[in-house]
Amino acid sequence: MIRCVGAVIHDQHGRLLLIKRANDPGQGEWSLPGGKVAPGEDDETALRREIAEETGLSATVGPPAGRLTRSGSHYTYDIVDYSCRVSSWELSPGDDAADAMWADHATFTTMRRSGVLTEGLAELLEQWDRLPREPRPDS
Repeated sequence: MIRCVGAVIHDQHGRLLLIKRANDPGQGEWSLPGGKVAPGEDDETALRREIAEETGLSATVGPPAGRLTRSGSHYTYDIVDYSCRVSSWELSPGDDAADAMWADHATFTTMRRSGVLTEGLAELLEQWDRLPREPRPDS
């Protein structure tokens, strides 16, 4: 079993941070930033490293949002996704991220319908109440 971490990050407008995977598993799919926990790393250290490598952002790691087990072609992944905060919003994709974006509710819904998200991501985020937030009408 391979330990992995992921980041659930919303910006000040309720948009969700997504990255497009550059490599397998999930090459070409949009997912949460994250990756494998290296030997000697704790989850927080690994997640801060992965967020920086994939998005160029510095993050504060918060509590777990949820946990899942995913079977790959050769390995099983134990993934803990954490709620995180960032202080800047400008993205600089790199490492395992071919691209990165802040997805609003409408964009995320379109991506979900078109099948470009990592399998099961939308359902898990919905279960964890972590989907992008719909815009609020002006008061």
